[in-house]
Amino acid sequence: MAPSSGRRLPPSAEELEERNTVGINKETITNTVSTDYPDNYANEESAWNKEAFRRRFMVQWHENRQFESQFSLIGVDASIANAFRRILIAEIPTLAIDVVYMNNNTSVIQDEVLSHRLGLIPFTGGKKGIREYLRFWKKPTEGQGMYDTTYDYNTVSLRLVTKCTHNKDAPPNSKDPKELYHNAHIYAKDIEMVLIGEQAQYFSGEDAIRPFNPDILVAKLRPGQELDIEMHLHKGYGWDHAKWSPVATASYRLMPTIKITQPILGDDAQKFANCFAPGVIALEPVTRHEARAKGSGYKGHEGELKAVVKDPMRDTVSREVLRHPEFEGKVKLGRRRDHFIFSIESTGQWDGDEIFLEAVKELKRKCQVLRPQVTNMVYTF
Repeated sequence: MAPSSGRRLPPSAEELEERNTVGINKETITNTVSTDYPDNYANEESAWNKEAFRRRFMVQWHENRQFESQFSLIGVDASIANAFRRILIAEIPTLAIDVVYMNNNTSVIQDEVLSHRLGLIPFTGGKKGIREYLRFWKKPTEGQGMYDTTYDYNTVSLRLVTKCTHNKDAPPNSKDPKELYHNAHIYAKDIEMVLIGEQAQYFSGEDAIRPFNPDILVAKLRPGQELDIEMHLHKGYGWDHAKWSPVATASYRLMPTIKITQPILGDDAQKFANCFAPGVIALEPVTRHEARAKGSGYKGHEGELKAVVKDPMRDTVSREVLRHPEFEGKVKLGRRRDHFIFSIESTGQWDGDEIFLEAVKELKRKCQVLRPQVTNMVYTF
């Protein structure tokens, strides 16, 4: 017999799938550490390869509404997916209330609390004006006046002037403040934009700067109380303050995997389906071909309902099915390590799909900055 070369056979498709799956057990989670790096497996080349990445990488859109989107990023490492998430949250510029001049506030809300509430109101407006015309505002330095760095191309001015008064025409038995008083509730829609300089070219009509949700409650007033506030909107980044984050939510989760290893039939199939979110498991009749197939496990069960995996993406991975002893050894749960399901909800200044493309541009820009630094480091050492 010839001596063994000691070389390991290439991994099978089943082994590759197992490596790429995080195991979800009753009380533990296994295979959580990434293994696709050089020298992790003997006689296997795991160095990053551009062509291999090109073949595996894929973006699949599941939902694409104007301000909400859901898509899958397939074939990337968790570090890349998390980089996109962090860029979406903190590194795409938006417009938000930054400076508040409280001329008069006789409401029960303190000035600083009211200013904070105003700052967190998301605004929208003409995209061309916000992205191309408006620039970043610089805070006045020592010796400069408060308006010395304020121009039409870096500041959008807003005002909120209102006073609560009695409604003489209110129904006699009414107890509703909205009927008893005028301006009892102040909403975001009561904030008005003040056009200055060339802003009329970019922020007129439908392109006017306005609250994304006009029904956000700002304050409650009673007769005699009033507000007189001037606000300045500036461009900024989410890493500076959450009010500049372009998204309300930007999250991802790993694609669930459900593998039925033994037939689940009849009442057990129905119970099995109830262990998952609606739409994850379907019930289908056993076909004649399946009942006659050798080793299928369906012999003599033609026409009976069986459990099949329909849409694993809907699964919440609650592990409810692992609590029942009748399903022990019949199902394997997991998550695909390189399949990330992103959910993005925009705050109004960016559409759900274009904000992801902007994140791609930002990551590309970061790589272009890093590349010469790495090159210089290699030449230096």
